[in-house]
Amino acid sequence: MKTSRARTTIRQTVTLPAAPGAVYSALMDTRQHARLTGAPARISSKVGGSIMAYGGYITGTNLELQPGKKIVQAWHMQDWPAGHLSRCTFRLERIRGGTRLHFTHSGVPHGHLAAVKQGWIDHYWTPLKAMLAAK
Repeated sequence: MKTSRARTTIRQTVTLPAAPGAVYSALMDTRQHARLTGAPARISSKVGGSIMAYGGYITGTNLELQPGKKIVQAWHMQDWPAGHLSRCTFRLERIRGGTRLHFTHSGVPHGHLAAVKQGWIDHYWTPLKAMLAAK
């Protein structure tokens, strides 16, 4: 396998202090997403609709949406090779006291794995926990 073309997968699980519907809304509602990340966002609520986060650094498309249960999106980050799409899957599981979010990000370009992996923790999971706990 050529490392220059290798793609990698990130798998993370996070427990959040809110019901699955609230977690889904935080990720899929434009205003909440912008508040979560602190940057402009535009998130379509429809399958096939476009997404934009972090002021355009992240762009993509909704592939599958099951409100309160599952989000699947194609993602492209601005510093990735042109046209390169990855796949983000957010699966929401109701647990006592909140939600367990099972996350998979596949197709991350090899050289970007460490930064993207840490980015999910720093820029999504940590602020998402704080935002949901404050409600």
